[in-house]
Amino acid sequence: MSLFAISDLHLSLNGDKPMDIFGDRWEQHHLRLKEHWEGLVDDDDTVIIGGDISWALRLEETELDFQFIHGLPGRKVLFKGNHDYWWQSYAKVMKSLPPSICAVQNNYCVYEGHIAICGTRGWNVPGSTNFSEQDDRVYRRELIRLELSLSMAKKDGFGQTVAVLHYPPFGPALEDSEFVSVLHKYDVKICLYGHLHGEDHCRAFNGERDGVTYYFTASDYLNFHPLQIL
Repeated sequence: MSLFAISDLHLSLNGDKPMDIFGDRWEQHHLRLKEHWEGLVDDDDTVIIGGDISWALRLEETELDFQFIHGLPGRKVLFKGNHDYWWQSYAKVMKSLPPSICAVQNNYCVYEGHIAICGTRGWNVPGSTNFSEQDDRVYRRELIRLELSLSMAKKDGFGQTVAVLHYPPFGPALEDSEFVSVLHKYDVKICLYGHLHGEDHCRAFNGERDGVTYYFTASDYLNFHPLQIL
């Protein structure tokens, strides 16, 4: 029973936003995702999907995208991305999801009975281009949400956690943000993130840093192959 991760699926199976406008790599990308996913993931595995899941604007418009995800092997754990405008009420999201899919928001999911999958969307960090007062408010709120998720898992007795963010936890020069401080506070050893595309892949960090192993999981970076984490 393995743990995989991939983010930034950017599905639009209702046809409203085909991704090939962003380059040939994205042409019919959901078909390549399906092929690779089915070649790697078994029904008893878990796959973390770290945000930017569907281009739908309203929850009722996500049906085709979520039926597609539901049809893929494994249990899926969702986190919100900055383009998931359909994700408004957590209760409504949970009620609408097919049975193989769960979502995390201010809480956590459990993998293999002893590992908590925690996290939040994240946001642009101080030092980012055009960082504003509004950005700072959202950034501070997301820090609270990350700590809430991790503290809940710790309170419930989970000593091992995987932290998931949609945005990178680093600044433009790969300097630590306060997200990294929260990871250290709760002794997180694995952190996943996505969000960056195309030329911005060069801004991604993969590997171990100060005791935390970071995995960059944007789907186009992974060539639409879910990445095995555990």
